[in-house]
Formats: sequence, C-alpha cells, structure tokens
Amino acid sequence: MAGSHTDRGLDRLVNFTDAAVAIAITLLVLPLVDLVTDGEARSVAATLVDGRGTFLAFAVSFVVIAHFWVGHHRLFEHLRDYSNAILWTNFLWLASIVLIPFTTQLLGDLSTDTRAGNALYIGVLVVTSASLALIEWLAVRSPELQRPEVRGRLDAWGAVVSIGLLLVALVLNLLAPRIGMLWVALLFLTAPLARLLRRR
Repeated sequence: MAGSHTDRGLDRLVNFTDAAVAIAITLLVLPLVDLVTDGEARSVAATLVDGRGTFLAFAVSFVVIAHFWVGHHRLFEHLRDYSNAILWTNFLWLASIVLIPFTTQLLGDLSTDTRAGNALYIGVLVVTSASLALIEWLAVRSPELQRPEVRGRLDAWGAVVSIGLLLVALVLNLLAPRIGMLWVALLFLTAPLARLLRRR
C-alpha cells in the first residue's frame, strides 16, 4: 500500500538492488582472471587469442547488465514508494541479473555458437526484461507510488520492446547459431523503437 513505507525503505530497496547488480557485474571478470591463473605460461597475445570467447562473453554481458541497470534506475527515479508486488517482482529481476554471470561462464566454456547455451542466456534476459516490464506496469497502475512532479510520464514501452527484441534474438539464435550471443546486440534498438511507439 502506498504511503506505508518510509523514504528510507525505498532507499534500502534501491541500495540493496544496486549492490546486487554491482556484485553480478563484478563476477563477470572471474573467468578472465582464470585465464591467467590456470598455471600455463602463455604470452599476452596467446592469452587474448585463446580466451577470445571468454572476452566476448564478458564484454556482451557487461553491456547487457549495464543496459538493464540503466532501465531499472530510470524507473525507480520516478518512484517515491513501492508496493509488495513491486518488491517481490524486483527480487525476480535480481534473480535473473545474478544468473547472468553463470550463463556468461557457460558460454565462455562452451563457445558462443552453442544453441542451448545461447538460448539459456537469452532466456534469462527475457526474464530480466519481463520482470522489469511488470514492475513498470505495477507502477503505472498505481500512480500514487510515483513522485508527483513526474507522475504520468512513466510507461512500460522500453521493457516491452526489450522483451520483443530478445524473443527475436532467441529465434535468430536457433536459425543462425554461429552469430551466438551477439544477437543480443538487438537491444540497442530498444530506445529508438520505444520512442517510435510512444509517438504513435
């Protein structure tokens, strides 16, 4: 219920979420550390060549987590309170975020052209987008949770477009698995497509 939480309660929710995301994005570097601590003597060039799949998985996942954090940050900048439904949906969003380092490691180990690994990776991102869309929808349905000065400006188009693009990426992964996790680059189309839908 709106008004039942203090400002500190919302701050704690946001701070907890930010800390979990920071840990998840930091964990992405561990497979890179493993490349140089596996006991084998290699040149820098050989390490970069041998670990190219791991480096690619790190770079893509870093950008993906950053993309989702920005969307979450923008959403919570509109809120002055939260509901229990938002709280628990936020935990679902966090669960998917903290799974990204696992699926990234899986892709680094299997190589990025593995259909099942890519499908699992993209599937986790679909859950991330869907849970963020649900949080936005819950916030739009409860305008009293929004800060008065920005009330009415919130919509779920960005998250809905992300879901659609990730589902397209999932299908394209099945049709052309050699592109692998790079299909996730379709997420760069989120902002322009969302702007187009808002205008219409």
